[in-house]
Amino acid sequence: MDITWDMFIETEVPKDELIISRTDLRGVITYVNETFARISGYSPDELIGQPHNILRHPDMPKVVFKELWDTIEQGEIWRGYIKNLRKDRGYYWVYAEISGVYKDGRLVEYKSMRSWIPKQKRIEMQRIYDDMRLQNRENVRGVSYLDVDTYDKLLQKSEEAGVSVEEYLKNLIEKN
Repeated sequence: MDITWDMFIETEVPKDELIISRTDLRGVITYVNETFARISGYSPDELIGQPHNILRHPDMPKVVFKELWDTIEQGEIWRGYIKNLRKDRGYYWVYAEISGVYKDGRLVEYKSMRSWIPKQKRIEMQRIYDDMRLQNRENVRGVSYLDVDTYDKLLQKSEEAGVSVEEYLKNLIEKN
């Protein structure tokens, strides 16, 4: 259970900058520009060789990425909004255009160009994605406030059971 506020800290992509990356056909990062590294909180060396989903924020519905992959595997350009996870567990929103790169008519890699989006659009997309996750029975975000004694007992019980706090609560609910 995360009791820090890091996951609520947003980094805004500058309006005049593009985030650019390339991946191999399996989605492993092969190139990042400096803006991508700076906004994500990773160094280029930390990103290259990693699967692009290292940045996948838990707020993103799975269906969005299924649609993305279905689209680019058909040779089309996917366009949409993505909430990414930073290295420090903060986040940033982007408008993304992802497409294939072809050499001699053969698909050799994918490229992604991502840019700033207005705050109102980020709020709108958060609500849409929250609804999508709920409708698809995916994980939902929950924030609760516990008194310190209850929190300490919850941590102790989950540690004794050898599971995360979330798993402990799930097991507790399923017993009843």
